[in-house]
Parts: sequence; C-alpha cells; structure tokens
Amino acid sequence: MQTFIGDYKCKLDAKGRVLLPSAFRKLLNGDSENRCVLRKNLHDKCLDLYPMKEWERQIEMVRARVNTFNKRHAAFMREFYRGTAEVQIDSNGRILIPKKFFEFAGFRKDITLAGQDDKIEIWDTEAYEKPALSDDDFSSLANEILGGSINPEL
Repeated sequence: MQTFIGDYKCKLDAKGRVLLPSAFRKLLNGDSENRCVLRKNLHDKCLDLYPMKEWERQIEMVRARVNTFNKRHAAFMREFYRGTAEVQIDSNGRILIPKKFFEFAGFRKDITLAGQDDKIEIWDTEAYEKPALSDDDFSSLANEILGGSINPEL
C-alpha cells in the first residue's frame, strides 16, 4: 500500500488538467495502468484521488456492509457512486479533473494536492490554507485519539 505525504500547490490548466507532483507520480506509476478514481470527499469540499488498487480495497469494505436489496442501502450506494469518476494519468503525468467536480470543490486556478496516507486530497488552495482545527483543538484531538493507546508499539 502506498503512503502519500506532503502538500503541493498546483495550477489547473484551461482544460481542467493538473500535473501531479513527481513524488505522487512515482507512487502511482504503474498502478493499474495509471488509472485512478476521483470522488467527492464525504466530509469536506475537496476531492479524493485513489490509486485503483486502494479504491478496490475501499469498495470491498463498502460491499461487505451493504445490502442492495435494502432501500436505504441502495440509496447510499447510488449517492456514493454519483460523486465518482475514473481518471487516467496521461503520458505527461497529468490528470483531467471532470468539470462536474469544479463547483462542488470550489476550484478556481490554484489547487493543493495533499497526501493523506492512502489517498490524495485535492483542494482549492484558499480553502486548504484555512486551518480546520486550532492548535489547541488539534492537540486535544491527538491526545483523545492517540494518548490513551495501550499498544506499546504505538
């Protein structure tokens, strides 16, 4: 499994293409013939870019929890897939972001690609630069999530 780290400011060209940073291209190179899945983030106004292998792993987890004969589950799956698109990394290391995502994510020209472990988040740079948590809130949350760990390896 790849681990994406770092954040990179990038520019969208007139056609909606973005050049992936070389650090990300190296990790994505050769993964399922350079195919990825782009989807609307479930919690924020940004996009998530998944390597195909990671997307398939995520889908297996979702399928294990969903019964498509249940009306609410079927509605969930419809919405889950509504915000997705398969994208190809071209020979120049770019992806084309479909226009349907621009309004949702508030993209203008400057965007930030942020490595988030198993995926890359794509943000409008102005929105990305606004902190989601204050320093104190982040410290408290880190303590809540990691501070009480009983696993000596953590």
